[in-house]
Amino acid sequence: MNILFIHQNFPGQFKHLAPALARAGHRCVALTLRVKEATKWQGVTVLPYKISRNTTPRLHPWLVDLDTKVVRGEACFRAARALREKGFTPDIIVAHPGWGESMFLRDVWPKARIGLYYELYHRSTWPHMHFDPEFDRHPDKEAEALRIRMKNLNNLIHLPVGDMGLSPTEFQANTFPQAFRDRISVIHDGIDTDLVVPDADVRFEIEGIPALTRADEVVTFVNRNLEPYRGYHVFMRSLPRLLAERPNARVLIVGGDEVSYGARAPKGQTWKQIFIDEVRGQIPDEDWARVHFLGRIPYDRFLRLLQVSSVHVYLTYPFVLSWSLFEAMSAGAAIVASDTAPLQEAIEPGRTGVLVDFFDREALVDEVCALLDDPDRRAALGAAARAFVREHYDLRTVCLPRQMDWIDRLAACSPGRVGD
Repeated sequence: MNILFIHQNFPGQFKHLAPALARAGHRCVALTLRVKEATKWQGVTVLPYKISRNTTPRLHPWLVDLDTKVVRGEACFRAARALREKGFTPDIIVAHPGWGESMFLRDVWPKARIGLYYELYHRSTWPHMHFDPEFDRHPDKEAEALRIRMKNLNNLIHLPVGDMGLSPTEFQANTFPQAFRDRISVIHDGIDTDLVVPDADVRFEIEGIPALTRADEVVTFVNRNLEPYRGYHVFMRSLPRLLAERPNARVLIVGGDEVSYGARAPKGQTWKQIFIDEVRGQIPDEDWARVHFLGRIPYDRFLRLLQVSSVHVYLTYPFVLSWSLFEAMSAGAAIVASDTAPLQEAIEPGRTGVLVDFFDREALVDEVCALLDDPDRRAALGAAARAFVREHYDLRTVCLPRQMDWIDRLAACSPGRVGD
């Protein structure tokens, strides 16, 4: 079959599926903004396209999100049409619609079967909105709810585009209205549990201190970017007490200074520095020297960080669940996580990890300290967490076979079955 992948940051969530289909003998092509020139990646022909139009100035603010997506959708439409004119006709299109690129693909190839990666439907009710009162400062909350609902215009435009859908977790799939949910299969992207393994002999190097090992007390916290959506503010506010009670602990924090989700920090500032400044005066210099901001790190170093972790803290609003949680579990880390809906799929309290109220930093410190004092319990939680990931999220034995079956079902369905 001819299979076309659409993802602005290809391979993204398709990093395992696309090469597997290429290995199976299918002709796989990807359109993406990520590359500047045509290239080959693991059997996939990766083609660039460009955005040639700016967003519209002085637009109604509720339409800005849709405008950016239409701009990308048009650019991808023109690239797809050029591909069609060169003779390429996909039997299947697999696309992430989140940035709008796949909006007009049905117009280019009406007979293609189209599968969409449904990441999130924006809900304007609690807890999807108004979850964190500290940052819920909109002067007109009713109007803000309308703006959030308008963000779903992109999802709704895609309703007649997709024949089948894919979501990585039940929480994410269940944010969608029933018309979407009926066609969504819940299949995670997959964790390579043969690669992400515990390592009793791991050493983690940090300049200026002796290499950390499993004999050390190491508390880890990982975000793509350090921001409130992922509980960075709660974790930072827990540090004064945590460092005081654990004089030998090292705290390793991974994440960038930008914003992946939610509101940006006040102009000229970063969330990272805002909360450093808030807590720094409460922490003596000798304790602060045990806090290490590592920024973004290469994947092999990231794995060693998870392997050396005594306790891994993962916090999130009710939102998309991070791969890093499952990777930490696969590495056998003892998890302390927020008791928010996405986590309730992954963490069975007392067996595969510990859940605490997102806002209760005292409970967070209590649980981290209790685990640091109990190596046998840490080991039991870590082993159960790894077993859980291997049973439900393993790439080779669970997720990739289910993804390949999803592709087979997509190939067998009737194209364009939802509306015109």
